[in-house]
Amino acid sequence: MHIEIRINDELKIFEVAAGELLIWVLRRAGYFSIKHGCETGDCGACAVLVEGRPVPSCMMLAAQADGRRITTAESLGTPDALHPVQQAFVDVGAIQCGYCTPAMILVAKALLDQNPQPTELDARQALSGVLCRCTGYVKPIQAILQIGNTRPGA
Repeated sequence: MHIEIRINDELKIFEVAAGELLIWVLRRAGYFSIKHGCETGDCGACAVLVEGRPVPSCMMLAAQADGRRITTAESLGTPDALHPVQQAFVDVGAIQCGYCTPAMILVAKALLDQNPQPTELDARQALSGVLCRCTGYVKPIQAILQIGNTRPGA
């Protein structure tokens, strides 16, 4: 079947099988920030933003994404001009092995888009859907709070 997905503000057309998962369509199309993890929606490494909300792409059929807007980490910043969330992760050292980092950055972006000045609890709850096996969540939470504290009105 043919589906159309707006990925990172660019309309893409795919031929997909009826039961094909979104993760495989996106990775086949070259979006490698989406990591293959558990295939059960538990680790969050494959998270993308669907209409601005974090969704594990291993739990979504590609056909369910038809006509929807998806954001991947590829759309955030460039090596010369990082997105503010990416820069905050770098500034506080929130990047370890990097496997969960793209998903954490997307989840952080979604949180900050919805709540520009989140609390520590907000940040912890948002990141709870992305499993980090290296060091945990202290530095990513610091990154989120740093951005919230540097926004006007903080």
